[in-house]
Amino acid sequence: MPLAMTDIGKSCLIKKIGGNEKTKRFLESLGFVTGGEVTIISKNQGNLIVNVKETRVALSRELANKIMV
Repeated sequence: MPLAMTDIGKSCLIKKIGGNEKTKRFLESLGFVTGGEVTIISKNQGNLIVNVKETRVALSRELANKIMV
């Protein structure tokens, strides 16, 4: 299931990062790695604020749909 479809406050393990190589490297540089834990803090019109590796990161809906949990 894509990260964008996860409920607020739910903690999930990342199973797969999709997209092209540039997108994968960008997400990995932000801390989104396979096996890592991510928690949804809030949603606003499809955009997300998530907690990953003790850091809050804002993601667009497009990027959040590339992260499978």
